[in-house]
Amino acid sequence: MIGEALPYVYEVTKYNPADRDEHGHYTGSEPVDSDHGPVEGAYLEAVAAFAEESGVDHLAIREPQISGFVHFGLEPVADNYGLTGLLPGGLAGFHDGAVVPVEAGLQLVRAMLRDSGAWCRLEVEGLFTVHVGWDQYLYVGSSRPCERALARTRSLGLFPRRRDASPYDFTPDAPLQAQRPADDDFWARLHWAVGVHRAVLLEETYVGNASRWHRLTRDTIEVVRSRLIPRAQLAVWPDLLTDVDTAMAALPDEGLVEIVWEDLDGQITSAVVDETRFDAETSQHTGARAAAVLPLTADERQPLFTAVLPDGDGVLRARWQTETTPGDRDWALLRTLRRGQTVTGTVSIIASFGVTFVNIGGFDAMINLPELSWRPFDHPSDIVRVGQEIVAEILDVDMIRERVSLSLRALQEDPWPRMMEWIGQVVTRPVTKVVPFGVYVRVEDRPDGFEGFVHTSELDESLRDAIETGDTLTVKILDVDLARRRISLSHKQALAAGATEDGTALP
Repeated sequence: MIGEALPYVYEVTKYNPADRDEHGHYTGSEPVDSDHGPVEGAYLEAVAAFAEESGVDHLAIREPQISGFVHFGLEPVADNYGLTGLLPGGLAGFHDGAVVPVEAGLQLVRAMLRDSGAWCRLEVEGLFTVHVGWDQYLYVGSSRPCERALARTRSLGLFPRRRDASPYDFTPDAPLQAQRPADDDFWARLHWAVGVHRAVLLEETYVGNASRWHRLTRDTIEVVRSRLIPRAQLAVWPDLLTDVDTAMAALPDEGLVEIVWEDLDGQITSAVVDETRFDAETSQHTGARAAAVLPLTADERQPLFTAVLPDGDGVLRARWQTETTPGDRDWALLRTLRRGQTVTGTVSIIASFGVTFVNIGGFDAMINLPELSWRPFDHPSDIVRVGQEIVAEILDVDMIRERVSLSLRALQEDPWPRMMEWIGQVVTRPVTKVVPFGVYVRVEDRPDGFEGFVHTSELDESLRDAIETGDTLTVKILDVDLARRRISLSHKQALAAGATEDGTALP
């Protein structure tokens, strides 16, 4: 586990401690690259001795990466990064979590000592680690003291030294960010994104500095899903532009960019280039079906959202360290929210179509019109204002569409049940609206009072064509329908009950 170092860690080198100055700097003549011979063989024998005494016969590949300058850069990158014949599937088999026999692990150590272009941590959680560092420094960690292996290492002419920890232990640059697992919710989100955009681009990074690209449509998304390499990191991008000229016009004046293109056979590839290659790349991709230019700087390289493939048991064990996107941050917040939870936020937007947006922790949740208040209002600005801090209840968290619905009225007392006490009362109140089949009357004597409806059949015939908005009308409250939030009124029955037109009782 991260932060739980093994109790016995040894630095193993070919550098004699007698050849170090008072500052610990090596002053001898040993070269810093591999001899491809007996010294390299001694390193491998030492690792094998430690593995045997630690009781391990298989090693797990962790955080694999490829590059021409992974650690040393002193030797040219080997064909296939030194992985030929070591792993089923070649580079695709060099993935996080792949388990190899110790014999294959030793060949990976050889490739790293030779700076062949591939690097990884070799580990058995809680038992054993092998890390290859700069200048032929090798670090072996074990749960056991490994006295026999230490003696064997010395007999091979190497120099082991006890250390508190390997400098190549996995330590995140920042505290581990909340990585989104590529679980059922993620794939549902991706299906929704494909449905909205018709197609999106999926970047599958299965080894550091090695990616595969897939164009996802409704017809291909599940096929691609079934073929992804274990523990890969996934990044979802907008689809490529079919107007290749417009896409290539996004090339900057200088600097590194990644050009992604789809050829006429539907194959998607990419290349990282600088300004010296821009003209050549533009010419090369003239016949492409679609293309895009992606920046490489972390603050500009912003996919829609990312995820990491969990293991078959659903546990996320890959330790990718990447910059979070706005979509990732939204997801991390959403997964902490629950229906019925009370949250505090700031009103950010009062939209013209009636929805009010409230910023909660950097995410804009929404309040639909009916959820602003139990009482009637003309405009949302009658209830809230931009910049106002409010407390609301979460009605729903939609992880697929990444939406949060809030309610102000859920935290207010529902005044409608009290209206039941008004049934049978006679009141004189203003007419608020006249419609062809009746009129609306504000029943409560307050600006935001509830309105009731008087059907034409319940109006005195002398008023049916004469009544106007703003007139007062004496009405009797016949019924309060709590389910439909409606109040039924009658002018005729108010008169029959003995009320005058001004609302006073008749003698």
